[in-house]
Amino acid sequence: MAVLPVPDPPLTDGVVALRLWQASDIEQRLAGYADPEFQRFSLSTSEPVTAARLRQQADQEEREWERGEKLSLAIVDATDPSQVWGGCSVYDIDLEQQRAGVGYWLVPQARGRGAASRTVRLLAYWAFDVLGIARLELTCAPDNIASQRVAVRSGFFLEGIMRSYMRFQGGRRDTMLFSLLPEDLHEADRPRTE
Repeated sequence: MAVLPVPDPPLTDGVVALRLWQASDIEQRLAGYADPEFQRFSLSTSEPVTAARLRQQADQEEREWERGEKLSLAIVDATDPSQVWGGCSVYDIDLEQQRAGVGYWLVPQARGRGAASRTVRLLAYWAFDVLGIARLELTCAPDNIASQRVAVRSGFFLEGIMRSYMRFQGGRRDTMLFSLLPEDLHEADRPRTE
């Protein structure tokens, strides 16, 4: 697989922007990972998150990008791109099968303002238009009601619950599976850049 294209200019709808992570983002990313909601739903291991671990993760994300498997981006304020609101990715990219997953997380101060739905829509249109993806998947824990609402608001359909789907914090966790196809989106809902 080849290196994935990076959105250039960064994806934006005028409210949120999705750009590559920068070395200067590490403190904001570390603070986001320390949030109890992030740890409850997104941190699959019980190991403490440190700056060194985040640097290793950034190196891993760069290798995944180079192999065409994943693109990780920072979610930032479109009017002040130095303000990190969270992170997102298109991952498990399988161009042969035209399938990928989408994920995101937000810092507490960015929640409740539609940033997650805006992010997912930007990623979905990019994955369909640029990567040629035919099926986008979104997964979340059954008790992650906020993510379920984001999925539905973004046009995803609930397909079911995958029992004991993944290792998570020393045990196993069920996972809800949502999917989105290009025909599920409407041109009128396409994010407009400003």
